[in-house]
Parts: sequence; structure tokens; C-alpha cells
Amino acid sequence: MTHQLDICIRGGGIVGHTLALLLARDRLRIGLVAPQATACSEPDVRAYALNAKSRALLESVRCWPDEAHATPVQDMQVKGDDGGLVNFSATELVVPALTWIVDVPTLEAQLRDAVRFQPHIELLDAPRPATLTVVCEGKASSTREEFGVEFVATRYPQHAIAARLTCEKPHAQVARQWFTQGEILAFLPLGGAQGNAVAMVWSVRDGRTQEMLEDSEDSFCEQVEQLSEGILGKLSLTSPRKAWPLQSAQASRWAGVANGQAWALAGDAAHTVHPLAGQGLNLGLGDVAELTQVLHNRAYWRPVNDAKLMRQYERARKTEVTATDAAMTALQQLFDKPGNGWQKLRNWGMAGFERAGFSKHWVARRAMGI
Repeated sequence: MTHQLDICIRGGGIVGHTLALLLARDRLRIGLVAPQATACSEPDVRAYALNAKSRALLESVRCWPDEAHATPVQDMQVKGDDGGLVNFSATELVVPALTWIVDVPTLEAQLRDAVRFQPHIELLDAPRPATLTVVCEGKASSTREEFGVEFVATRYPQHAIAARLTCEKPHAQVARQWFTQGEILAFLPLGGAQGNAVAMVWSVRDGRTQEMLEDSEDSFCEQVEQLSEGILGKLSLTSPRKAWPLQSAQASRWAGVANGQAWALAGDAAHTVHPLAGQGLNLGLGDVAELTQVLHNRAYWRPVNDAKLMRQYERARKTEVTATDAAMTALQQLFDKPGNGWQKLRNWGMAGFERAGFSKHWVARRAMGI
């Protein structure tokens, strides 16, 4: 006999697996609709910058990778297009690291293993009826429409190109970012404290995307070396180049109750932001933390499909995500504006921000989840 689930989680990525593991600790009957991992002919180039709050959440379910796969960032350098420079330092902020660059395949494998050994989680091939359904299917979710939710997206005039690079010089645990001519190049250190590899994310204008993907490896690396001012010496591609369009998007509603059954959205199914500050997965894990806390702390007489609980979750997460999205959009638009006047203005602003100790520290600590 098949029993109705307390919670059915649709989507088996990092957000869905983490949510399942946390909710299972409250002995709820959890169903996780997660496609089985298959062997892929091409390596996964993804890497995420995870802050202290996300690390603590993953450590609580014993799924934090070792240092070789979760490289601590000690310094961060952000350069503008006319001499503007902002530096962040873990030493200055008195924290063990500004963020950690996590290898996605390693983290996903740890989460899958943890789920298999959790007796309160049932792996499903298809959704089953549940008191609460949580959608973690990503930005291309097909389930949102079932609940009458509109996904309002605004396209940036950019594609992100991601790849893995080995570098002639070690990265020294420094994350680096360059803003130039409306494009953004980021180097995220990989391979531990002594590593000499980076995950590259290059936000290029739409018209240049195909050219960058089809360019020869040598020519592509030469362009990246030039844009990065040769800071890490000669670069070599160690992975395919992957690209995807960039957008800012939010669901019109994040939760609701209909016919006695509740639903909620989490992660990219609810929101996406520009990757320039590396906050995408941190926001998704923030959804996980909030929903878990709301359900864990509910009064004993409130079921998991209580409408008040759903409204509480939605209000809390919309506030943070909307503020982060607005900041990312403002920065992208500021650096996208052509002309010497705008160039001087934004780099003057960067210089002022670099000198503003309290404000800079506040922004850094907020990004770290502190």
C-alpha cells in the first residue's frame, strides 16, 4: 500500500537534495523526484561560490566537500574599466574565508549518497500526491504552470561562457573579476589552497557568444589572458566551453494552498539573478533554510500545508531575493553604459567604495551570509 507523502520535492539538484535531507530530520515522509545520474561524455564545468551560511547548512547534513573541492577564498579583487579597484580581504574582515568555490559534481555526488542512506526519503520516478509539494526544478520548471504561476523574466544582453582553465601561476586563493566594455570576466580559484586552476565565467555580449564558443582554444585563451592582464600567466583550457543566456526572473507567487494541498517554489524555480556576485545558489539554499525553519518551528497543531506558513516563507524570501536582484541589475546596467562620462563615474564610485571602510565591510559580510 502506498501512503500519501507529507512532502514531495520535485527536482533533484543541490537545492532539492539539501531540502530533503533537512526535512527528513523532522521524521516527515519525504518523496524526492530526482532523475538518476548518468555518465556524461563531457565534464561538468560548473563551480559555485558558497558563503558561510550555505556552508553551515551543508555541513549540518554532512555534505561539505574537502578543501580540494571547496577552495577557500582569502582575497577578492574587482577591477573596473578605468582604473577602479575594490579589494576584499578575509584577514581584514577577521573571517576564515570570504567564500568557498565548490566543485558542483563533487557536492552533488555527496548529496546523492546521503539521500540514499536516509530512511525517511523515498526516491521517486514520478511525483506522488503530498500534503505539500516543493518545486526545485530550476528556471525551466514545467510544474509552475500547474499552480498557475507566471515566471516573469527580463533578459540581460549577455550570455555567460563557463570553462575550466589551468594557469601558469597559482591562484593564491584570490577570486578576481574584471568589468570592461559591458562584459564581466571572473576567475574562481579551484584545487585547494595551492591550486593553479580556475573556473572561468565570462559574461559576453550576445552578439559575441557564438564567436567565443567557436574560436580556437589558443585564440580563446589569448583573449582571456589579455583581458585578465596576464595575472595568472599562460592559460590552458581543460574543459569544453559552455554558454547560457543571462536573465533576472521571479515567479509571480512562491507559495499557495489549493484544495487542501500546499505548494512552494525554491531555488531557480522561484528566482534567478545575474551571476556577477555569485549569489545564485546561496539564494537557493537560503530558500531551503527558511522553509525548513518555518516547518520545523510551526505550532504542533499546524500541518505542513498551513496557509500562514506558506505566506511566512514567501514574504521572508521575497524580501532578500528582491533586494539582491535589484543590486545585481543596477551594477550590470551601470557597467553596460558606454561613454567616457559613465566610465569615469563608475570608477570614481569604485574608488570611493574602496575607501568607505564601514560600508564595504557591511556589504562583504552581507554577501558572506553573516
